[in-house]
Amino acid sequence: HSYFVSDVPRGIPVRDRLGSGSAMKRQQRPQVDRRSFLSLAGAGLATGLMGCGGFSIGGLEVIPHCSPPCGGEHMKFKISLAEWSLHRSLQSGKMTNLDFPGMTRNDFDLDAVEYVNSFFKDKAQDEAYLDELKKRCDDHGVQSLLIMCDGEGQLGDPDSKSRETAIQNHHRWVDAARRLGCHSIRVNAASQGSYEEQMKLAADGLSRLTEYAANQELNVIVENHGGLSSNGAWLSGVMKMVNQPRCGTLPDFGNFNLGGGKTYDRYLGVQELMPFAKAVSAKSHEFSEEGNEIHTDYSRMLKIVMDAGYEGYIGIEFEGAGDEKAGILATRDLLRKIRSECASA
Repeated sequence: HSYFVSDVPRGIPVRDRLGSGSAMKRQQRPQVDRRSFLSLAGAGLATGLMGCGGFSIGGLEVIPHCSPPCGGEHMKFKISLAEWSLHRSLQSGKMTNLDFPGMTRNDFDLDAVEYVNSFFKDKAQDEAYLDELKKRCDDHGVQSLLIMCDGEGQLGDPDSKSRETAIQNHHRWVDAARRLGCHSIRVNAASQGSYEEQMKLAADGLSRLTEYAANQELNVIVENHGGLSSNGAWLSGVMKMVNQPRCGTLPDFGNFNLGGGKTYDRYLGVQELMPFAKAVSAKSHEFSEEGNEIHTDYSRMLKIVMDAGYEGYIGIEFEGAGDEKAGILATRDLLRKIRSECASA
């Protein structure tokens, strides 16, 4: 189901009109008497319950048809680890950014990392440090994918000088990402003003930063990260306005908080952002006893990702209150489970 948010100018869908009263009145539903129902149900109910093919009686769908999460095709994504998953360990000093590659390989059996700039904020231009970090990645067979950049100013700042400063502040992270062998830096599209004004301002800042990154064969990718950036229609509109192949998105399964207690439909949002995606973030918080994430239907979400033709890395970003390592492993195992089920489908 989709949410309707009255104070967001556009991009929030209304309820599915197929369920409207007028549509239901027009629909001709078959009539099935009690004797027909019991005889047909006895013959086919068990079969219908066992599979995903649904169960109909006299043309009336009693058990809805469902689709396998992979849509009948193998899922080809790979799994990486976002450093924010370990933010409490890093902030407490239990580990450092230099420990991240080794832990990713040894503790979680993963081969790719996504850094957060706040954990080596003063090292962006420290070539010796960056070379040591790259060496540790190489020693453990770990690939550096991207740097998530925060705290460098608003790329959509209404003040032109502040916007230019923000653009310049990100240049050093583009340089660092290139030295580490990353393909992208992740930025935010924060701005102020009306829906249209923020779109134009964010597009301007992103376009100018992307020109710098493109010269180094790097991408600038935007995450849905609060405010209008969590409105899938708005952010996809910004991408169309920028219209540069090196500028894309990083859809996050969970970051759809619009502010003021309003949220955007996460499945619609990811679907809207996937055409521009150069990375994907599998946000997780809590898990059921069966190992499913309780806030996001991972099978449904991964089908959206795969239907967009995405075959890159999906980054684990555990943000729950529990044990960080346990949360990372639970997210990894859920992704592997769904991938394996689709491979054997």
